[in-house]
Parts: sequence; C-alpha cells; structure tokens
Amino acid sequence: MAAQLSPDEKLHLITRNLQEVLGEDRLKLLLQERELKLYWGTATTGRPHVAYFVPMSKIADFLKAGCEVTILFADLHAFLDNMKAPWELLELRVKYYEEIIKAMLESIGVPLEKLKFVKGTDYQLSREYTLDVYRLSSMVTEHDAKKAGAEVVKQVEHALLSGLLYPGLQALDEEYLKVDAQFGGVDQRKIFTFAEKYLPPLGFTKRIHLMNPMVPGLTGAKMSSSEEDSKVDLLDSKEDLKKKLKKVFCEPGNIQNNGVLSFVKFVLFPLRGVLSIKRDAKFGGDKVYNVYEDVEKDFGEELIHPGDLKTSVEAALNELLDPIRKKFQSAELRKLTNAAYPTTKTKGAGKGAKAGGDDEELVPSKLDIRVGKIVSVEKHPDADSLYLEKIDVGEPEPRTVVSGLVAYISQEDLQDRMVLVLCNLKAQKMRGIESQAMLLCASIEGEPRRVEPLDPPEGSSPGDRVFVEGYEAGKPDEKLNPKKKVWEKLQVDLKISEECTAQWKDNLLMTKLGQVRCKTLKGGNIS
Repeated sequence: MAAQLSPDEKLHLITRNLQEVLGEDRLKLLLQERELKLYWGTATTGRPHVAYFVPMSKIADFLKAGCEVTILFADLHAFLDNMKAPWELLELRVKYYEEIIKAMLESIGVPLEKLKFVKGTDYQLSREYTLDVYRLSSMVTEHDAKKAGAEVVKQVEHALLSGLLYPGLQALDEEYLKVDAQFGGVDQRKIFTFAEKYLPPLGFTKRIHLMNPMVPGLTGAKMSSSEEDSKVDLLDSKEDLKKKLKKVFCEPGNIQNNGVLSFVKFVLFPLRGVLSIKRDAKFGGDKVYNVYEDVEKDFGEELIHPGDLKTSVEAALNELLDPIRKKFQSAELRKLTNAAYPTTKTKGAGKGAKAGGDDEELVPSKLDIRVGKIVSVEKHPDADSLYLEKIDVGEPEPRTVVSGLVAYISQEDLQDRMVLVLCNLKAQKMRGIESQAMLLCASIEGEPRRVEPLDPPEGSSPGDRVFVEGYEAGKPDEKLNPKKKVWEKLQVDLKISEECTAQWKDNLLMTKLGQVRCKTLKGGNIS
C-alpha cells in the first residue's frame, strides 16, 4: 500500500490526529526521497492500560505510510524515573511489556514483522553510549535537565540525580537507534526540544518530533501505568470493564474532556473508520457513523445518550481486548504477569502481626491530612524567614510549623488563612524550633520558584479530615515511621491537575465539603 501512496498522502497518514510536529518542513523533504525511520519508546513501569491503544493506532498509521518503526522498551529509564521499576524486576517487566504490546498490535491487525523491538539496556550500557552520556552531562545545566523532565519524570522536592539524567538518555536514544524522528505524547515536548538543543553540539543531527495530544483516559483524566485503581487494564474481565465504564463521567452534551469520546476519536475511528450506536427503536434505533465529527455533533446536541455511547465503546473495546485476554490465559504468561507485578498484601491483625509491618500496603489513607487555620505568623529568631507559630488543626493546642516553602509566600497571604496540614509526621527541630506538622503547598520549580498553599473547600473548619477519593475508609497511622519513608513514597504521586485540583494518582483530594484546589499552579507538585 505504502508504495502506491504519494509523499503528501504519506504525510497525511503520519501527521493525522497529532497535536504538533517539530520539523515538519524536514519531514516533507525527507518523504520526497525515502521512507521515514522513527521510534516510539515506553518506560517499562506499571502495567499498560487501554490508553496505550492511542499510540498503537498511530503506529498502525506509520506502517501504512511505509515508515520503518522501532519500539523501544526503555527499561533503564523506568529505573531512573524515581525507581518506578525496581532493578530486580526490570527484566521481567520488559518481557511483560513486549508480550502485552505485541498482543495489542496483533489485536488491531498490525503485522509484527514490520516492526523492530529493542531493549534499552542492550545498548545504553555500552562504552560508546556511556561516554556520550558523560559528554552530554558536561554541557547540560541542572536547570535545563530539570525543566526537560518536568512533565514526564516524577518531580520531588529533592530531585534525584537519576531523574536529571533521564532527558539526556532519551535524547541520545535518537542517535543510537539511527532514526529520523521520535514519536510521543505532547507531555514529552520539553524533552524533544532539549534533544534539538543538545544533540547538534555533540555532532549529531537534529531529529523530527511527532506529538500526540494528551488524550483523557476512559476514566476522565490522564491514565497512568503506575495508577492501579482507576485505569482500565488490558487484562480486565468483561465484567470489570462494564463496572468501570459505568462509573466513567460522561455528561450528556459535554464534549470537553470526555474520555469516552476521546477513545472513539483517537482509537476507534483511526482503526475502524466506523462506529455503530445500538439503541432502542423508540429512541431512533441503531445508527452507524462513518465520520467522528458527526458523533461529536450528535452527542453535543444530546442525540446520543451517554449510556448508548458507553455500550458501543464497551463492545468495541471487548473486541480489541478479547485476543489479548485469550493470549494471557496461558500458564506461562500468567506466571510472567504475577512475577513482573507481585501483589502487595497487608499483614493480618492475627497473632504475630505487627502494625506498620514491611508488607503493609502503601495507601494515602495512612496520611493524617487536616484542614488548619493559621493563627499567627512570626519571624524566625535564628533565620531571615517566617514560620507558622500557631496553626489550629482542631486540637486543644495549636501546632507550630517551620517550612522552607513559607519563604515564597507573603505574610499577608498566610495570616488567618485556611490551609492543609500533614499532622502525623514525627516532630523535628528546625533551626532551633520544633516543627510539629507540615504545611502542604503546590509548587512549580523555576526562577523564581512559585509556591501557593493548598485551599480547602469554602466553609471548611480546622480539623476537617482531608482524604483521597476512593480511600475514604482507611485510617491514618498515629505516626508515620520515618524509616519506611511513607510520606516520601506517597508524595511523588501528589500533583495539581490542569484544572487546579489536588490529586494523588489522578484521584481527587477531598473533604466532606468538596475538592481541594490551588489558585493558579496548573501541573504543579505538592510538597
């Protein structure tokens, strides 16, 4: 098919549904001469979910356009990204990713013989690659490395060196995989521009970059491989899929941030070119759509009911997932799945069980987060900064909080303000004053750093409990064990959404009165 396509037709296939192309003029010139060589990389972290069908559908487009496509299983990146994949599980997760992604591609009719599969550590530990990492690190500033990884690498208050290396390795992959282009989500844009800046000084060619939009997952927000509770797993049963789809937010007439419509647009139509809506005759009967825009128009005008749309997507999804489920019913692949993603169990309360044991499940309900009211703000006697002398957290006596983040907030913005406070950390002396809790703020790294206290819902009172949606039933630990680094491990998944809501792994932070928010720091971290 590709041999019969003109360069313009190939360009259309390569770029359709993309949000942005960096180097489109170079892409047009290249297609006049030969086929495009590109790669798509995926860090082998949590289990892939149905949102992975979005890049898979684009890979199908690339192959139809005659592109030479390499899929990189970025195992070293998975470890460097705040150790999302433990070293001892890297090999097993690569095997799982390879099996599940090949099964996905087969389910949408992509011929595997036209693809090249590469594991990162097959070349990233070589002498030549390592020397280029050192050469690159001699040029890159900490600021540029942190900025490049801001949308992809887990951001923590005290950044690990491994996360700063991540963007450089991804840039070098373009050279070592001998490609013309890299494909990824628009969240990778800063890494792509980083590569365009730093590869030429090393003597390497600037590559083309193809970016998918950040498509809302079926559950509403961006799906994450490391988020287990709200994503639709590729191995979910038909019953589990039905339950999850029933819970999906799909408001009548609302076409904005609609995960179900996005799946239709970015997966079903590119793969099938058609959507059949099944409905009762009294509501107009079945209807077949051959153009996505007609689906969106009818849904926006409430001519398609959310329940009918969900039912149609459920049927289409089951058709895609059935071959994958069948493949993973084999004893060998079930064993691989369990080994790559061992289940963490909570110790029972029976004889010999220890509270807070090593096998306890790490859940956000362990955190005692409360609404607090700042009563008094004072100048630190031994430092040129302020501290929160008294915060009312609903106890007989107020607590004292010393925090470096206060330096980025004016005294006027702090006095008498309602805030969020983590109350079960071990008290510690900070410059001579005992800090008895932690003020939770949204922040964005930069020059200068931007910081805002988190805002509880209007009408909140000191002591109101703050919980993560879906974890309301859990009870906080009396004191977090500092040796187990519970806060540090949970904190890496606390984020501010594009709607300025506070979230843990895409689940909202809430009180009984509603959502926790910040004023302006979209995409910020919480610390």
